[in-house]
Amino acid sequence: MSEPISHGATLLDALLAALTRYVILPTPQAADAVVLWIAASHAQPAWAHAPRLVIRAPEKRCGKSRLLDVVEACCHDPFITVNSSSAAVYRSISEDPPTMLVDEADTIFGPKADGNEDLRGLLNAGHQRNRPAKRYDANTGRVESIPTFAMAALAGIGAMPDTIEDRAVVVRMRRRGPGESVAPYRHRRDRPLLRQLAEDLSAWLRADLATLEQAEPAMPVEDRAADTWEPLVAVADHAGGRWPDRARAAVLALTAEADDNGETSTRVRLLADCRTAFGTDPALPTATLLERLKADPEAPWADYGQGAAGLTAMKLGVILREYDIRSTTIRFPSGQAKGYQRADFTDAWNRYCPTSQSSENGEVVPFGRGSRTSRTSLNIAGQADEACIPGTA
Repeated sequence: MSEPISHGATLLDALLAALTRYVILPTPQAADAVVLWIAASHAQPAWAHAPRLVIRAPEKRCGKSRLLDVVEACCHDPFITVNSSSAAVYRSISEDPPTMLVDEADTIFGPKADGNEDLRGLLNAGHQRNRPAKRYDANTGRVESIPTFAMAALAGIGAMPDTIEDRAVVVRMRRRGPGESVAPYRHRRDRPLLRQLAEDLSAWLRADLATLEQAEPAMPVEDRAADTWEPLVAVADHAGGRWPDRARAAVLALTAEADDNGETSTRVRLLADCRTAFGTDPALPTATLLERLKADPEAPWADYGQGAAGLTAMKLGVILREYDIRSTTIRFPSGQAKGYQRADFTDAWNRYCPTSQSSENGEVVPFGRGSRTSRTSLNIAGQADEACIPGTA
């Protein structure tokens, strides 16, 4: 005999129906994630982290603004930051914060985003509780602590900065295809019904804030991804019904998508390209490593930096030292030369750009110091191998 559907599950089902009436989401898992994010906004005092919702699209007319309209109608205390001063935004955040909504967020983070440093700082800092902004008040002669913690939804063209997307549920919108249609959304006609649904969600979740604050749901991901998704999974577990399984399926699907489509940092790209350049060689002269890196026409190294030479030995060394990888004098068959040992890269490869394959090669002992031989295997936890996420420092 099946269990009766709870009031919370019924509300989430109703929110999903309303959402998909007006917006076509890219996948069912993306739709579930947006539903849970909206619901989680009504219980912000219970959370240790305030996940961002990034609604991004490659072009205009992909439905991102319409999705933000529905989020605005259904979330807790929406605060739209279009043309709002940074001071006004900061002063609007309290212990029970509003839900920040930013359309055309690419204008805040893009190349023409001068003058938005304070707002960018707030959006970066506000993901975690107890990260206040400090401001000096000349009138009182005192330093003020201004809260920054608040959930935020940002819609824009293209990717947001890593500091935002790494703390976000990312939904990649796309243009409607042939045969896909939605109901038109009319603010005066449709928003009051959605606001009533928002009030019902608030009444349900606000009655159980103490329970939600103590929730420690089993998560299929780790580290920052777990911090970001935990409020959504906690809401799903609290609702019951199909939602606990749907929430975890959404976590795995969207984090795997983010991992597959995310833009790799230049430093990690260099590490991965060094692995390709080494091949099976246990050591390479610096000149040979640079030559192989620049030989890839799709890699950035031939034009890296401002000089015509591209990536140089000095620039290479500066980047690799961040991973405790240093060149040294090595005895090669052709004679001594400055170079790098493959073994010195192994730990960084395992930590920052792991692959399913690992190779153990012999080392060439350098002059002047003992060689490092430590190798660290990355232990990735998760319920599905293809959706595991490396830990984030």
